[in-house]
Amino acid sequence: MKKKIVAAIVASMAIAAMAGTVAQAADDDMTFVIVPKCVHAWFDQVNIGAQNEADLLSEQTGSKVTIDYRAPETADVVSQNSTLEQAAATHPDGIALDPVDYEGSKAVIEEIQAQGIQVVLFDAPSPEGSGLTSVGNDFTEQATLAADKLAELIGEKGKVAVMQGAPSAPNHAERYQAHLDALAKYPDIEVIDGGIDNDNVETAKSQAAAVLAANPDLAGFLNCDAGGSGIAAAIEEAGKAGQVKFVSMDNLIEILDYIPDVITATSSTLPQMQGSYSVLCMWQAAHGMDIPAKVDTGIAYIDESNIDEWKDIVTNGGSEMLANNEQTTEADN
Repeated sequence: MKKKIVAAIVASMAIAAMAGTVAQAADDDMTFVIVPKCVHAWFDQVNIGAQNEADLLSEQTGSKVTIDYRAPETADVVSQNSTLEQAAATHPDGIALDPVDYEGSKAVIEEIQAQGIQVVLFDAPSPEGSGLTSVGNDFTEQATLAADKLAELIGEKGKVAVMQGAPSAPNHAERYQAHLDALAKYPDIEVIDGGIDNDNVETAKSQAAAVLAANPDLAGFLNCDAGGSGIAAAIEEAGKAGQVKFVSMDNLIEILDYIPDVITATSSTLPQMQGSYSVLCMWQAAHGMDIPAKVDTGIAYIDESNIDEWKDIVTNGGSEMLANNEQTTEADN
């Protein structure tokens, strides 16, 4: 592995230091809304990062920064649009959004912007021409890392199932296509449909169980969201831990608990950091500062070599990760 210092984050930290003087002069309380795709443990970690950043800004500036976390029950564009409209009606200083379907929310987003409310995307690429700041990682790189690692584990041959998340979500769609593109490099790997979990762990478990039952010769599994604990549970219940190799996504503790016995490794986004920098970007914009088009929070590669360290990071609320961005790594393949 090699260390990966993310230039955009370093630049953003420098801007934040300069912005402190602005905030002290303004002395205004602020509220920022976080709107994820749905209720999910991964988004809870985003909220932790957002709350940590709000607490830090409040402490440093003397102005109260409040986070209003609003999670739709399911990953549905209609529900998310309703949540966005309700959030905008409270006249916050900014809204950070992980879109279920950007095109389906575009009109609502533009209406919110017309009200003078800053909108920032997290865990999603910025659509061309939108002008929206995106906080997240390179989703293609993340999925390629996972797929190449799985190919190595199965000797570059055999049947691999790839489960989709919420197909309309831009980050999930990009990861899914990157999985397929990476696996296409290996002529002796057969890719099969791994189901669709729509960002739901229980759905992931039931879909994976069906795939395992229908494919007793399955060699490996990949997924596109933070539902890996559901797939791991299905593999374990089928008695195929170690037989079916699984490289997962993300760093939730329920996913980490399956490493290394059921999940070999996970290529993770950093949800706490995404929450933190989303708030920082909204705060800077609310004070009239330009913000970067993209903040790359990087990718963490987690396996048995660093699992104890990562469990400690996650169970302690992510504060170590926010304070030590040098932990962000990529695997040497």
